[in-house]
Amino acid sequence: MGFRTRRLLVVPMMALTAGAGLVVASSPAQAAGVTGTVEVSGTLMTRSGPALSSRVTGSLRDGQRITAVCRAAGQTVRGSIRTTGQWDRLGSGAYVSDAYVRMSGTLPPCATTTSPAAEVTYKIGTVRSADGTVNIRTGPGTSYPVKRAVLTGATVQGVCGVVGQLVKGTVRSTTQWNRLSDGGYISHAYVVTPTLHLCPGASLTPVTGPAPTPDQFLKAAVPGAQRGWREYGVPASVTIAQAILESGWGRSSLSVTDSNYFGIKCQNGRYGDLAQGCHVYNTSECDKTGKCFATTASFRIYATMANSFRDHGNFLRVNSRYKPAFGYTRDANKFIWQVWKAGYATDPNYYTKITTLMASYNLYQYDVWK
Repeated sequence: MGFRTRRLLVVPMMALTAGAGLVVASSPAQAAGVTGTVEVSGTLMTRSGPALSSRVTGSLRDGQRITAVCRAAGQTVRGSIRTTGQWDRLGSGAYVSDAYVRMSGTLPPCATTTSPAAEVTYKIGTVRSADGTVNIRTGPGTSYPVKRAVLTGATVQGVCGVVGQLVKGTVRSTTQWNRLSDGGYISHAYVVTPTLHLCPGASLTPVTGPAPTPDQFLKAAVPGAQRGWREYGVPASVTIAQAILESGWGRSSLSVTDSNYFGIKCQNGRYGDLAQGCHVYNTSECDKTGKCFATTASFRIYATMANSFRDHGNFLRVNSRYKPAFGYTRDANKFIWQVWKAGYATDPNYYTKITTLMASYNLYQYDVWK
């Protein structure tokens, strides 16, 4: 059911904090800084603090040179270079995860002073979900990375509320997200809780997630697809065309919510090295006679589009049924023909649909061996 945001997010705002904070200052000796190079598929966000939940202050592109003055401990991030809890503080005062930066030298630790811990005030909420597990994320929207997942009946400690991305859940449809005592965010659409105050400094403007245009989709897709070819041998044109068809140009629930563009499932709770976890959905499946039935399925969760594309390449490479396709890693049409023949899709027109997409949008231009 719908509701007005201002009724649930009560003002005046309460000054609440999730724990001890850090006041970070660099010493004069740190001012010169150390240079580094960003290595990322797409863009890398700079933030106001050493965590993915901190406010975004800007963005950096792949290959961009930066100068950092010191290092700080923060949220652990798995990036393109390493997995680390180190964050690099830039001269502007912004922070960037060291997981995506190749530094030319060693950064000194940031000089810090610790403020007294403030008491955390929270209200207990209960998760109600008919859609399987509910993700707790690093920010108020489904594009933010997943911190963990909870089952229906679990309790969560809500500190305050923010306005974020609209979610249609089991309890209600709402743009409210509840900030928890550990800094995570859960959609209020799945939580029964006493009224929460508006988080200090939070905006009342909902976060919108417009569907990408074909040009935007292709621009975002190419780096991961090309990396997939270099690592596993799947032509980039094939990967991109399959993603277009199977995710509806990135509009499917799986791709929007979990950056899963190919519907790759978890196997007995295992999700491999490129995914972050599993998300159980209520769904339906049909047998060969056409009889359909309700069931649940566990799908992989990815931090980025690129990791989903790379895992698609890994999925095809490690499954022996698709081995004949890898005799044609430099011939996109023959490659997808062999994949289809091996039983990748039951749609009799699957091969035609994929090759039509590759030709219509000239996806062959992204095949890096040319």
